[in-house]
Amino acid sequence: VQLVESGGGLVQPGGSLRLSCAASGFAYRTYSMAWFRQTPGQEREGLAAIDNYGDTTYADSVKGRFTISKDNAENTLSLKMNSLKFDDTAMYYCAAEHGFVSADQALRPSRYAYWGQGTQVTVSS
Repeated sequence: VQLVESGGGLVQPGGSLRLSCAASGFAYRTYSMAWFRQTPGQEREGLAAIDNYGDTTYADSVKGRFTISKDNAENTLSLKMNSLKFDDTAMYYCAAEHGFVSADQALRPSRYAYWGQGTQVTVSS
């Protein structure tokens, strides 16, 4: 299983970014996926998840601003981020877990077995 994130960078407050996660080495469509972020000294925070049926879950902190999508044909996971704030600055990670992950567990890091290396997002003026 390999997950490779891309799309991070420097963006001004109020701006947008689209993160991508390229997946390989597994039957992608049978996996539930999620995006997390982490800042130094803080626990990893679940942001958005999409299960193997396509149902999504969002953290309150990003609901209405971030959109997760899963392309089973291209084996990619995306996170469209709008209205970015200073507090969105973090390292962003995608994660994968085989099979169904219920909504009540979808934003828990412990629920996912596979992780990418992360992509840095910095929101700064």
